[in-house]
Amino acid sequence: ADEPALEPDTPQRAESGGLEERSLVERIRRLVTTQPYGVLATHGDGQAYGSLVAFDFSEDLREVFFATQVATRKYQLLTQNERIALVVDNRPDHVGRMMEVEAITVTGRAREVPHGPDRVSCAEHFVARHPQLRSFVAADSCAMFRIEVTRFFHVSRFQEVRQWVPGEG
Repeated sequence: ADEPALEPDTPQRAESGGLEERSLVERIRRLVTTQPYGVLATHGDGQAYGSLVAFDFSEDLREVFFATQVATRKYQLLTQNERIALVVDNRPDHVGRMMEVEAITVTGRAREVPHGPDRVSCAEHFVARHPQLRSFVAADSCAMFRIEVTRFFHVSRFQEVRQWVPGEG
């Protein structure tokens, strides 16, 4: 991976295969299954952009899927620069209890899923989680994207940061 990360020997990095890693993965899984939306960070023309997206993670947490209209800045930026970050948090669940808020930042590369059987499969899985977006996803003007996850940064208590890399170990 060609991005900044926590050093392997820092206490903020979950030990591969250990109890701490399993606990961290469970917390990440809980966030991505209970929260339907996140903020997708893209970059282009010397400017960072944030876009609200509905998402769907694969069971192994190595991929994330989302849909967007082709005629958008988001689509244009994704086709220019595939490196992204996706932020998911549980703020709405903890109004007034700031120290209970958790967030993840997912880093990785987003690539459009070309039309064909793979796109159909991705779209069906995505729509199963977001049935209200069925017609949106079915439109010819809609593109499906797959994020290949590089790593997760999990933040709790506004200062405790831990890192998990799917498949590491």
